[in-house]
Amino acid sequence: MSLVKPKSEMTPEELAKREEEEFSTGPLSILTQSVRNNQQVLINCRNNKKLLGRIKAFDRHFNMVLEDVKEIWTEFPKSGKGRKSKPVTKDRFINKMFLRGDSVILVLKNPHAG
Repeated sequence: MSLVKPKSEMTPEELAKREEEEFSTGPLSILTQSVRNNQQVLINCRNNKKLLGRIKAFDRHFNMVLEDVKEIWTEFPKSGKGRKSKPVTKDRFINKMFLRGDSVILVLKNPHAG
């Protein structure tokens, strides 16, 4: 049985090795694979928008630099006289963006990529 040292007692080299292991096996492995293979991911954000794009870089806080991003959201247009209006799905293209990690809810590999 190997004892795992607390991070506070690790050398910088040990910390780097641990972080590399965590990035390749833990929850951040989806981001690592996306960067390595230039694969698209779908990100749900706290503002009810979705981002479909490629991750260029990220950190342990889920801050990300994204490229070729399609931002998708739904709007409910105001209709007069109390009629129900149909929701409208809108999108826009963003060439490069920085996404702050605290707005990320969910990251999925692109389900449409083979």
